Amino acid sequence: MGEFASQRHAAQPSPRPSAPDGAFGPGEPFLAADVGGTHARVALVLGTPDRQRPVSVLHYHRYACADWPDLGSLLRDFVAQLAPAGHAPLRGRIHRCVVASAGVVLDDAIVNENLPWSVSIGALREQLGLSQLEVINDFEAVAWATQFLGVDETLPVIETAQPAPRGPVLVMGPGTGLGSAVLLPRAGHAQVLPTEAGQISLAPGNEREIEILRVLARGRSHVSYEEALSGPGLLNLYHALCELRGCAVTLMTPAEITGTALAGHDDTALEALQVFCGLLGSFAGDLAMLYGASGGVFLAGGILPQVHGFLRASSFARRFLDKGVMRAFLQKIPVRLIEHGQLGVIGAAGWFLDERQGDRAMPLL
Repeated sequence: MGEFASQRHAAQPSPRPSAPDGAFGPGEPFLAADVGGTHARVALVLGTPDRQRPVSVLHYHRYACADWPDLGSLLRDFVAQLAPAGHAPLRGRIHRCVVASAGVVLDDAIVNENLPWSVSIGALREQLGLSQLEVINDFEAVAWATQFLGVDETLPVIETAQPAPRGPVLVMGPGTGLGSAVLLPRAGHAQVLPTEAGQISLAPGNEREIEILRVLARGRSHVSYEEALSGPGLLNLYHALCELRGCAVTLMTPAEITGTALAGHDDTALEALQVFCGLLGSFAGDLAMLYGASGGVFLAGGILPQVHGFLRASSFARRFLDKGVMRAFLQKIPVRLIEHGQLGVIGAAGWFLDERQGDRAMPLL
């Protein structure tokens, strides 16, 4: 997630087609999809009058992207499931869709190196018979959804003596990429700022990390945080440490590295995960200062729920707080872990409803 921030604002808007059933109604179901490099999460959703839970999920399914030739085929399969799932009357009423995706919208395409296929917005709209298709950045959607999370739906990483005050909320996390967004609470409509923080240059915090950076930077002019803090990034750290330790590479996937490290079966895998957690803490602290995230920090992404206990016992908290004179500010910021689950589709759907109800919808793509 989070390879590029969405730039639909910069894209040339296309003419607004007329909806077959007039204006968007409060009782109209629509599709919401959260599309990442590994999984696509799709839901049939409906708006509700509940401001605390403005989205109702009627049907939900998670897909492995590699199993499908294109996004259109995947979404058509989801629509085909609606009748067997008891939603047959709704199939003909689906005219709108919102897609949360890492990437950048350029003309008619979603461009993202982590997606297994290219995505043409126009072709996708025609394949599904849609009158409206919106695109939002994936971490923008997750950040939007956090305003409806209860504390019992999160796991503590760094706890504070007092609840976080109302203020900017940082959402970040490693998955296929490294995503980051900031929720800016406001009266009426919240605003989310998608960022490209994952592309910031990697900053080592000790001698070992300097050695690792030298390996990662060989023959290159730029090494980003994403190249250390992501699924592929954990693999990069492991390979670099194998070279520095002079040992053979025996683990081939991020899951193998985390599993072996947690089991205590491989010292190099264990060090890779320790370095990962330390870098994540340092980076999260930097971003919390940069955005003044007094409202808290949420960690998301596919890797972290598997290593929650390890993360809490690691150097994450020490590195998060180790910011000199800003330590007192950071000590007041809670850091909590959230399971990705349906957050992306709920956030994308909530954003879409908020835009429509606020009469601030972007031009239709």
